[in-house]
Amino acid sequence: MDNKELSRKHLEKIKRIASEINREIKIMEICGGHTNIIMKYGIRDILPENVKLISGPGCPVCVSSQHDIDCMIELAHKGVPVATYGDMMKVPGTKYSLQDAHAQGGKVFEIYSATEVLELKNKYPDIVFFGIGFETTAPMTAFLLQNNVCVYSVHKLVPPALEILAKDDKINIDGFLSPGHVTTIIGLDPYRKIKTPQVISGFTPEMILRALSILIELIYENRPVVINGYPEVVKDKGNQKAMMLLDKYFKIEDSEWRGLGVLPMSGLEVREDSLNAKIKFKDIIEKVEYVKKDTCETCNIEGVCEDVKSRARCGEILLGIIEPGECPLYGKECTPDNPIGACMVSEEGSCSIAFRYGK
Repeated sequence: MDNKELSRKHLEKIKRIASEINREIKIMEICGGHTNIIMKYGIRDILPENVKLISGPGCPVCVSSQHDIDCMIELAHKGVPVATYGDMMKVPGTKYSLQDAHAQGGKVFEIYSATEVLELKNKYPDIVFFGIGFETTAPMTAFLLQNNVCVYSVHKLVPPALEILAKDDKINIDGFLSPGHVTTIIGLDPYRKIKTPQVISGFTPEMILRALSILIELIYENRPVVINGYPEVVKDKGNQKAMMLLDKYFKIEDSEWRGLGVLPMSGLEVREDSLNAKIKFKDIIEKVEYVKKDTCETCNIEGVCEDVKSRARCGEILLGIIEPGECPLYGKECTPDNPIGACMVSEEGSCSIAFRYGK
């Protein structure tokens, strides 16, 4: 049976079970890679009317807080060389971005792989790597720590965020389409304490429809379990070598997420003080103003909408409360060529994906 026929069968199953549930079913996909495939192939458009797919905080660049970006900008202004991945260069802090800091003469380097940082370290021994991403990219940052590179870590952990979202009455999520790449690292165990139906999915339209058909069935049967819908790649225990590397060089601490606020035990912090930029350059970082986040008049969420002053509604988009098109800046002032909100910057951001496919 080819993929087209398999997809048709999965869709028929989704429609049949959704009609029996006979209420709105809200499913959140967490990974920006999933959002990209869902939008590109119009999967939302072919689902039953009562099945609503919403995008969650699946873009690691988008969930990085403005304060952390401000700290990196300040390091660059004080003459400390900093390096980070390309997407992070354009994400706005409270005033401007690392790309702007580079244009103003700061030593800011855009890199595409961790090995480039090692090359830069030969010339700039005090270089700081801005470590971003979920569990997928954290092992490469651990590799840099292994090679004595100083790191400012904003690495996030996905399961603690899912646990918070699952309990949020404003969103009322019935199930999660959970990330495949993250799960190749951490395995299934971290998801098992989240009492919401979840299916790990791969990255083809057929795989996503397969995962949705399994998820709809779990929701119908009221089974709050996690199913591996990506056995081609994901193993139950994940990648043990990568996890050992993370455990050796990081410790788990509270972390601030754009749109979600400070989530308990949801971030990876550098273990070794001498390699932790937040400690090594404490005198510089402590002077960076922590801008108080106001309550957004639009969504009435207190303390998490970092983009209130720009009118970008990234906080609500990351929580799945609104769609990109409901933001007043979307497609007008805010475009991929002129990103005002974080969700328009990265190719994994919900707004950038929606804009790319004309949604």
